Amino acid sequence: MYRIERRVGGFNLTFGGTVTTEELDHWLKESEEALASGDGPFGVIVDLRTLKPVPPDAQALLIQGQGLYKRAGMQRSAVILDSPLMTMQAKRLSKGSGIYAFERYIDASNDANWEKHAVAWVKSGIDPDQ
Repeated sequence: MYRIERRVGGFNLTFGGTVTTEELDHWLKESEEALASGDGPFGVIVDLRTLKPVPPDAQALLIQGQGLYKRAGMQRSAVILDSPLMTMQAKRLSKGSGIYAFERYIDASNDANWEKHAVAWVKSGIDPDQ
């Protein structure tokens, strides 16, 4: 399951459950359409709290999508997680797509204000790790 939502200053992306290569193909197409009407730099909040580990064949599509958002003007992104396994996978994938340096990872199980911290990072560059 995935969802793409526009918000002021960017996008909210949600991935949950088990995602397939077919779903991620659709996500890429929908992302291309959503990004085509963009103007200027933006931020992205990615909610992975309910996502299960992504199978190897689907990981390449996530990396491709991350690159797509980066080339379209993504300045910063915040990834919301609650699983150490998914945190490791998300970091590895973002290194593969070249967005690791401007992405922050927020553990929702330890941060009741995760949404506030995510918005502060993508909108104003206030690092949640500081």
